[in-house]
Amino acid sequence: MKIINIAVVGLGQIGNYLLNELNTKKKDIEIKTGKKIQIAAISAKNINKKRKFKINKNLFFKDPLDIFKKRKIDILFEAVGLSDGISKKVVETALKNKIHVITPNKALIAKHGDYLSSLAEKNNVNLEFEASVAGGIPILRTIKEGLATNIIYKVYGILNGTCNYILSEMEKSNDTFHNVLKNAQKLGYAENEPKFDLNGYDTLAKVKILSSLSFNTKISKEKCLLEGIQNIELKDIKIANQLNLRIKLLGISERINNQLFERVYPCLVRKESYIGNVNGVMNAVILHGNPIGESIMQGEGAGPGPTSSALMSDLLSILRGNIKYPFGIPSSLRKKIRKFNMENNLCSSYLRIEVNDVSGVLSSITKAFALNKISIKNLIQNPDKKNKKASIVIITHESLEKNYNNLLLNLNKNKYLVKKPTFIRIEKI
Repeated sequence: MKIINIAVVGLGQIGNYLLNELNTKKKDIEIKTGKKIQIAAISAKNINKKRKFKINKNLFFKDPLDIFKKRKIDILFEAVGLSDGISKKVVETALKNKIHVITPNKALIAKHGDYLSSLAEKNNVNLEFEASVAGGIPILRTIKEGLATNIIYKVYGILNGTCNYILSEMEKSNDTFHNVLKNAQKLGYAENEPKFDLNGYDTLAKVKILSSLSFNTKISKEKCLLEGIQNIELKDIKIANQLNLRIKLLGISERINNQLFERVYPCLVRKESYIGNVNGVMNAVILHGNPIGESIMQGEGAGPGPTSSALMSDLLSILRGNIKYPFGIPSSLRKKIRKFNMENNLCSSYLRIEVNDVSGVLSSITKAFALNKISIKNLIQNPDKKNKKASIVIITHESLEKNYNNLLLNLNKNKYLVKKPTFIRIEKI
């Protein structure tokens, strides 16, 4: 029986969990693939870091690039997680040495996936990254294999468990963003430095990977609509609840007249919608295609367990002898796609405008909407007489993104405003 030598680079939460899975499930892997695996090399910054298991010093390399000089490796797991630096160097070197690579690193794939996939194809090895999007949900394999002959025209979903937990918990606990974030960090649902989760960059990297796979295109490098949840306040959650709406951070990608429209932002969705009921740390991805119609996948999107499940799935796929194009089709056939002009995005919206409660304020606000060709559907005024302030909530009819941009510029100059308005798009999904 052939023995397959494996290297694991990066021993953070995911790398540790993965290493344990590899060691404890060797027999199961052997039964399902007819191949024996053995750990031939591991690499991390610090061999002495406290871990649940002892590190075999004979297998340990502080510099992962030394692995290629001193060990024969068949499959390498990269779990460092950087978009550049040692992550890119390790993956690039492995592929050039005809070593299969498996990684959960969405930042790396979103930035360098085109180059690395062509390198894998050139050297007739696999570059697998199922774990880079939606954790344990096998969405990438579903697109590449299960829906291979479908024409997909839209893919969207909740792709960040940290943000989904915070928004869900704010509604459930009636607590502030700051307090819920602190609790999420204690529970391990949020990093100590959660910036890239909260500002939407994590979700955007996943959207770019999903777009490329779904539409058979190069990874988009274009600027797109990107907003995070850091400015969502408890009062927005409460008002949304009264309107039978719920706030979700969505990643959305679609082809419109053969143009690519990618965006990430908090949206208001109907409470009774499917996506409106995906709560906690759960992720969900919804595909629209032909002839499949609508296809939905949901599951845990983060954490070492779900991530390792996807990594092990990639491993078994390689062990069964499947050499595949990383993005489903040859790199030479993946084309660039024109960017949709985001100023032409048409949607209704929610605006919360905090003002000084004085004579003439409401007329000045509504005048700004009229000047920018935005029709008001609903208006709710909540006065705070004690502090002589008021909160004006406006739901609009559909209007163009460029009109909203101009409106916000006008409102920010309004002398009655206490702070910048809160603007949230409403998605009909």
